[in-house]
Amino acid sequence: MRTGSELNKATKPFTEEDRAKSWRVVLEAFFLHIGLLVAVAVIPQWWVKLPLALLAGLVSVRVFITFHDYCHGAIFRNTKAGSAVMSIIGFYMLTVKSVWRETHNYHHKNNAKLIGSSIGSFPVITLGMWNAATPNQRRLYRFMRHPLTIFGGYFTVFLIGMSISPFRRKPKVHWGGVLALLLHFAAIVVVGLTLGWLNAFFVVVLPLMFAHGVGAYLFFVQHNFPDMQLKDRRSWDYTFAALRSSSMFDMPKWMHWLTGNIGYHHIHHLNHRIPFYRLPEAMAALPELQVPGRTTWRPADVAACLRLAVWDPKQEKMLTYGELEEVTSLAAAA
Repeated sequence: MRTGSELNKATKPFTEEDRAKSWRVVLEAFFLHIGLLVAVAVIPQWWVKLPLALLAGLVSVRVFITFHDYCHGAIFRNTKAGSAVMSIIGFYMLTVKSVWRETHNYHHKNNAKLIGSSIGSFPVITLGMWNAATPNQRRLYRFMRHPLTIFGGYFTVFLIGMSISPFRRKPKVHWGGVLALLLHFAAIVVVGLTLGWLNAFFVVVLPLMFAHGVGAYLFFVQHNFPDMQLKDRRSWDYTFAALRSSSMFDMPKWMHWLTGNIGYHHIHHLNHRIPFYRLPEAMAALPELQVPGRTTWRPADVAACLRLAVWDPKQEKMLTYGELEEVTSLAAAA
């Protein structure tokens, strides 16, 4: 079984972009999303608007993945037209290029490192780090991994984490985050004044709110799943982090389509230059990629991922919050 540079070399043929296909997948997802939003705006019944708005949100996840791939250089390399379209998508999704590239590139270079890996991802600490943490640090850690924080990604991850915080940190670099916010709120006001405030919610807010909630959970579960394995920084290895600390999210084909194949996350982390539409092809061709840790949308699997708390190096597994309490109680009694 190949590993390291040998395995990475084996993935290189799949990094070749089909430029015509890139344009087709971007435009079909974009216009499907716009078409759904138009339908939401013109249909009067709220109970019809609701499912269409949620579907529009899911389609926008696929739209976002095209932006994600562009930022990795997987599609639209050296094309001004593609860059312009991706910039518009970045502003629309509240993830401007300057912020996304800074945080997400760091995440790829430091995936699964137990210190510093929380930039561009959700934090993971060891049992020892938990024991040494202050009560406030523990509360903050639990808050950052709480289901409401994750599924409320529209507010926590995107409005605050991807727009406001980067601007406060580097205003001259990340001014685009505030501009994206202003454009977003302007769209709410314009739609509200012209088509009514109910339409402003169903057309502008709800699709993004749903997309960001789904997206934030995907961010979380890609590196927080029961079979995940971690190493300390001294023994950290890029290939190991990609294939053992990144999940394969099994889902129906239609959900893989809507989420832009981001469920093949272990392959994406091994070589982020592979366009998302070629990830299944790479997995089918390379045996080394076919035995990842897996998760699904089944409620039991979602709950299992959300229960994960800290990494125990001795047991070489993530402890649940229940197991963490038990271990902490036993240590206190001793």
